Amino acid sequence: MELDQKTGFPIAFLERMQAMLGEDYPAFLAHFALGTRYHGLRVNPLKLSPSEFLSRHRTLFSDQSLAPVPWTVEGFYYDEQDRPGKSPLHEAGIYYIQEPSAMSAAQAVTLPDKAHPLVLDLCAAPGGKSTQLAGKMMGEGLLVANEIVSSRAKILSQNIERLGISNALVLNETPDRLAERFPDTFDCILVDAPCSGEGMYRKNDIALTEWSSDNVKMCAERQARILDAAAQMLAPGGRLVYSTCTFAPDEDEAAICRFIAAHPEFRLVDTGLEDYFTAGNSRFLPDEVKAVPGLEKTIRVWPHIVHGEGHFVAALEKSADCSGCPPDYPFFPLGSGRMEPAQKKLYREFCEQTLTPSAADWLEAGYFTLFGEELYRLPACTLPCDRLKVVRSGLHLGSFRKNRFEPAHALAVALRAEDFLQTVPVTMEQAEGYLRGETLDIPADKGWLGVVLQEAGGRYPLGWGKSDGKRVKNHYPKGLRRL
Repeated sequence: MELDQKTGFPIAFLERMQAMLGEDYPAFLAHFALGTRYHGLRVNPLKLSPSEFLSRHRTLFSDQSLAPVPWTVEGFYYDEQDRPGKSPLHEAGIYYIQEPSAMSAAQAVTLPDKAHPLVLDLCAAPGGKSTQLAGKMMGEGLLVANEIVSSRAKILSQNIERLGISNALVLNETPDRLAERFPDTFDCILVDAPCSGEGMYRKNDIALTEWSSDNVKMCAERQARILDAAAQMLAPGGRLVYSTCTFAPDEDEAAICRFIAAHPEFRLVDTGLEDYFTAGNSRFLPDEVKAVPGLEKTIRVWPHIVHGEGHFVAALEKSADCSGCPPDYPFFPLGSGRMEPAQKKLYREFCEQTLTPSAADWLEAGYFTLFGEELYRLPACTLPCDRLKVVRSGLHLGSFRKNRFEPAHALAVALRAEDFLQTVPVTMEQAEGYLRGETLDIPADKGWLGVVLQEAGGRYPLGWGKSDGKRVKNHYPKGLRRL
């Protein structure tokens, strides 16, 4: 691969970008030369609204921080010096650190007007888009977040847990295997496809060193296979959103044109992002690819035009009249489960001693399932996932030990402060100690309680503690503790 001596970019990449951008090419190059990067966070609406976040926590950020990201109401820019990932607010799931342009894809997903939507994020790790979708769903329906790479699926699961998401199923499967299992099933599917990553050159040096024309071609072929699987799984009338973080037309406009040529039951629709970004362009297509109607509805995020990295987003709709019918899945009835009577007794005793009746009732209005001694809860509309690689089967409630039930960290952060019968409030400084695993020298009634960060009028569960009457033993997971 021959590199340009001045920019360090591959010459073939630069030549293609110059042909695509024309008179905008110097501005594109100048932008990369500046090395400016934009940092973003997205407020978690499962915890608080953007206005509440600003009114309570703006003072924790520098004066120039928290300008709104125009295309996402929960999104804000922040200064790198603020380091919000180090704050206890981050561990409480108050926000997700996410590159601003990356917030565009999930924004283009429109949920159906139904009580229990089924939503699939097919290439979900590390979880930015899945958690954004969960914020749109607000606990209703089922979110299936899938990641084919097992190590990345674990990171995805951790982020689902940290943000207190209770209605997500995390899988570690291939798209083809899911397509065989769930034909014509999902109301919405997001495919944030693995790509050549040209739009992330300033953020990810590996994307630059691995670039080649052959790699772009390989990515395009893989994306086509993933889209074929998504087409099988989308229910008639459903919405498919496709996104990449690359500039390569083979992976963007051409990928969409090839897909629609192979799947004429799909048509391009508005993304809802037209006011913020540039339309896709049929002029970028290779000679052998024919443009499809509506290609101008796709959008490109150019980093020399907006405050964000490079992205491409397309929204497609599957004809409601096409052949196919959603299978009659055996959605589990409310409150069903597989606990033994002795286990049910231990679990319900814990709820009576620790949670408010309304919180306990909310948990009961779901499907309980056991993995060994681990108890999970999914919403009543869950899908059957036997013989699939399940990383997280919904909300992890806890573990059965000898003659007792021990609550999981995931349960604590999925609850509200008012859902606990007893809490111990901590300041930001005390929260730092708790996150390091320190015991809290705070008297409280004996038993399990929620450790709650109390900051500027907000009350956010951080995890569990267990009081002996004089102090609170720390039950923050050892694997998450800060050194």
